[in-house]
Amino acid sequence: MRIIAGQFRRRTLLTNPGFTTRPIIDRAKVMLFDHIRHRLPGTNVLDIYSGTGTLGFEALSRGASRVVFCEQDHRAHELLVKNVEALKVADRVLCWRVDCTRCSFKAQGGGWYPYGVIFFDPPYEMIEKSLHPGTLLYRSVDRLTRPELTADDALLVVRTPTEAKFIMPLAWETTQVLTIASMDIHLMRKRLDLISTSPSDAETDEPSAG
Repeated sequence: MRIIAGQFRRRTLLTNPGFTTRPIIDRAKVMLFDHIRHRLPGTNVLDIYSGTGTLGFEALSRGASRVVFCEQDHRAHELLVKNVEALKVADRVLCWRVDCTRCSFKAQGGGWYPYGVIFFDPPYEMIEKSLHPGTLLYRSVDRLTRPELTADDALLVVRTPTEAKFIMPLAWETTQVLTIASMDIHLMRKRLDLISTSPSDAETDEPSAG
């Protein structure tokens, strides 16, 4: 996979072989970033289920200030760290090996959040099976609406199979759906009037990992 535009244009990224992660195809990435490029300069980005970092590195290349990558798979995390080393951006990114359904998303060290853009790209099989009220995955998305974590105008980008059946917390409102090949990319905004203030007992403040 390669970075399409910006500071690291045409740089190649290491990716996991097989189906452990699903790097986004180039034409879908072009479509997505054409729609959100104005949101990236100077913003903090959170890349959840990041794999080896395809979306987060594209955002960094296009002007994002800092990126926090969250990925549990051991091999994907190893390759993610190697991509950071190859691009020489260790001072601008955090590679966090963590269970994304239980993560607090409060990256340690200061300055990483509030996040202005969040990429949420779980394995496809989790979308219809686990993205509905009462599940850990649903609670993790709901947790992202907290004002200390995300900016008031935060953008949430969710990639799913086309016509997938799932339920998002009401505080995330879909503004646009981009469809390409067999995927839908949902662009969502935060509804400040519908944010839940109840704590979640699912989160854990796990230490950051480089």
